[in-house]
This record gives sequence, structure tokens and C-alpha cells, in this order.
Amino acid sequence: MTDTSNPETPDPGTPGPGLSSPDDRLTRWRLVLGGGEADGIGVARDAMTIDDAARDRVLGDLYDAPRRGGLNGSQPKVSRWLGDIRTYFPSTVVQVMQRDAMDRLGLRQLLLEPEMLAAVQPDIHLATTLIGLTSVMDETTRETARTVVRTVTDELEERLRSATVQAVTGALDRSARTRRPRPADIDWNRTIAANLRNYQPEYRSVIPEKLIGHARRRSQVQRQIVLAIDQSGSMAESVVFAGVFGAVLASLPSVSTRLVVFDTAVVDLTDDLDDPVDILFGVQLGGGTDINRAVAYCQQHITVPTETIVILISDLYEGGVAEELKERSRAIVDSGATMIALLALSDSGAPAFDAELAGELAELGVPAFACTPDLFPDLMAAAIEGRDVTEWAAGNDIVTTHRT
Repeated sequence: MTDTSNPETPDPGTPGPGLSSPDDRLTRWRLVLGGGEADGIGVARDAMTIDDAARDRVLGDLYDAPRRGGLNGSQPKVSRWLGDIRTYFPSTVVQVMQRDAMDRLGLRQLLLEPEMLAAVQPDIHLATTLIGLTSVMDETTRETARTVVRTVTDELEERLRSATVQAVTGALDRSARTRRPRPADIDWNRTIAANLRNYQPEYRSVIPEKLIGHARRRSQVQRQIVLAIDQSGSMAESVVFAGVFGAVLASLPSVSTRLVVFDTAVVDLTDDLDDPVDILFGVQLGGGTDINRAVAYCQQHITVPTETIVILISDLYEGGVAEELKERSRAIVDSGATMIALLALSDSGAPAFDAELAGELAELGVPAFACTPDLFPDLMAAAIEGRDVTEWAAGNDIVTTHRT
């Protein structure tokens, strides 16, 4: 029987692509409820159109099969089934069914087959699954997986690049302006625009009451952004988004970006920042967590604290020495650097995290909260401009963590 307890189960009133009888509500209910004794509708599969019968079959293969049945363990059948759901259902429903298949039919093992990978519709959930399986893939399967993951990262980069570039470059420009520039540093275009109300017709001139220019300190020192990403299994979606953002930031000549991932060890992936797929395939999801070690590594690479922003992306379940982590975090903040703890960087709702440690870091001047990918560019802009990040979060209805 179809699992109608799933809130994302297809609405019986909304036909999929090519549904041949859009006004036949009995048929749609039959597709939701399934056949057999649970039907109660009296619509047999052989009375359906060819397309409706095919939809009923692929739904039955998933939701009527015994859990962990693996679609009878036939890998060619899995590949055909994945192709069928893409044929008979819209992409949003396909993604729901793929996730359900992972859970109900044990398809994580079957994901190791290249034939199956070529049939799936890529999304971030599939990407995180593949990244978690890379260590047990053979070379052929790994290359197929990279192709699937690249499709996902390309789509995410297209969605997020423009907003990130605009927010970061705009913030850098605003933070570099000064109202008391040296004569050689005056930005005459902005100065004239800001003083147009002071135009004197008789002299055909603008009186520059306010001067706008660039502070030399900003022009000589490159802003440094450090992304430290927890690669424990619970952070998988955050890892994907952070990898994409890291690649976008690294493409900007106005900032210097360092990206490290960590579990109980720390791996610096800065050299892979030109390709988010290389970043993600350098990640080993799962294992323990030593946040203190990761923060210590980042601290060693802070050269100009007042120009540095450290973004720690972690649920803060520390397996290392929490007291040392707090001392290091305090030292980073006291040095003049900005440090922010993102408990998640994803679209998946409220995350699980260590609320006590998050509150203690907040008391030390390290704001701790979760952030969606669409808000991350604006967060970076606020940090670059030196605005109060806690106030920024409140203005965007983000709940920050306080010590209880």
C-alpha cells in the first residue's frame, strides 16, 4: 500500500505529466492507496490506461514491496524503475520517491552500480549519499558519481553565484569607503552624486560638501575568509553548500579564501577551490569530531586578524577538548577577527546541535545560529562591513543561541 503518512506523497488531485484521465479522481486515489484489500475503490490495474497502469506499477514496486526488498535484488530492474519514475512523475515527486527508495529498499548499496547512477535524477540528497560512498566505489563508479554530483553543484552555483558575488563585492566596496579621503583617494563620481543638491548654477559647479573616497588600508590588505567545515555525517548537506560557496568566494580576486574540512583530523582543501566537485570528493563524511583541532589550524593561518572572517560550520558536538576550543575562540575574537558558528548551512529546517556549547561560544562573541544558503551571501556582507551579526540575524528572523 502507498505510504500516505508521508506529507510529500503525491496529491491525488494533482496528476503527473501525461496523466491520461485528469478528471478521474477514482484513478488518482487508486494510485495513492494502491490495490488489493486496501483499495476500497474497485479500480483494477488492468482497467487503467497504459500510463496509469505504469504509474501504479512503479508506486507498487516502492511502497508495496517489503522494506529492504531491493526491488527483488535485480539491479537492471532498479535502473529501469528509476527511469520509469522520471517518465511518469514530475521532478519534485521523483526526488521524494528516490529518497524513499534509499530508505525502504536499501538502495545505498545499489548506488555503487554505474548503471543505476546513470538513471537517477540528481539532487542534493543524492549528492550527499554519493559523497558518503566514495571510499567504497571503484574508479568507474566514482567517475559516474562525479558526473551526478557535478550536475548538482552546477545547479547550486547557478542559483547562488550572482547573489554571493554581488553581496560580497558590494560589502567590500562599502567597507572601503571613507568620508575623509586623501586627495588622491577621492572617488569623484560618488562624491559628485552625493553632492548634487549643492549645485551652483551661476558657477556651473557642484560644491563638494561631502567627500567620498577609499581608505588606503583597505586597498592594501586583502580580506581573508576561512571556512571550517565539520564533515560528520549529520552535516552532509551543509558540506555540499559550503563547498559551492567556497568555490564562488575563491573566484573573487578581492578576497582570499581558505577552506578546511575536519572530523578528528583536519584536511586543507584550499588548492581544490577552483572546482566544488574536487572539494566534495575530498570529503570523508562520518567519523568523530575534533572542532578544537580544526579551530587551532585555522588560527595558525590568520595573518591579519582585523581583516579575517572565520566561519565555523558545525553542529558543535565536540569530541575534542571543549575548554581549549572556547579559549581558542576567545583568542580569535580578542585578536580583532570575526568568528561565526553556523550550526547548519542548509534548507532542511532546524538542525540538532549542542545548545550548551553554542551558548558558551555566543557569550565569547561568537554568534551561533543556523543559516539557509539563500541568506548566506547577505551574512557574509554583514560580516565584511563589520555590522553586528547578531542584529543581522534578528533582522532576518534567525534565532541566535544564548547560554541557558
